[in-house]
Amino acid sequence: MANRASGSFELTAFEPVETEQHEGASFGRIRIAKTFTGGLIGRGEVRMLSVGDASGGPASYVAVEHVTGELDGRKGSFVLQHTAWDTTGVTIRVVPGTGAGELAGITGEFRLTIDESGTHTYVLEYRLG
Repeated sequence: MANRASGSFELTAFEPVETEQHEGASFGRIRIAKTFTGGLIGRGEVRMLSVGDASGGPASYVAVEHVTGELDGRKGSFVLQHTAWDTTGVTIRVVPGTGAGELAGITGEFRLTIDESGTHTYVLEYRLG
């Protein structure tokens, strides 16, 4: 049976590093910092590549996120891989083999929700191997 941690997170930094305009698309490279509370207490450092469509709306992004902190009382770190396309879906998974400390061997899936007020919440279903 998988473990489940839930809580919220706040973006503490959103820094565009580079943008490129192309016909029909705008590309960006962004650094993001997060602070997690709840079952996961700690911080995330994200490196994201994104593309916007011709009208300036979001089209897709990929990102990797190094998470450091305490997950249900276990200290360590792991990496999340984000993949998203337009507004139809996002997949965020723990990258196998990236767990360190008491989180060595972690695998799982991270789901996020952003409500109308902009509050970010998450559910992380994981296993420790």
